[in-house]
Amino acid sequence: MDARARVARNVRRLRVAAGLSQEAFAVDAGLDRTYISRIERNRENPTVSALEKIAKALGVDIIDLFANV
Repeated sequence: MDARARVARNVRRLRVAAGLSQEAFAVDAGLDRTYISRIERNRENPTVSALEKIAKALGVDIIDLFANV
């Protein structure tokens, strides 16, 4: 599995575990909901800056987005 697919799976897994909708999560992360949707569907290659915002909004370290779970 490539890194982008791993990030996509982990962002969705962590967001759902936190009980957040895509819309609420996007607001917390300061990103557009459609961008979050594209990331979770592995249709977008997120920037490092976006990954930092996502990790912060989820309350995890950025490395957790790359975990092989």
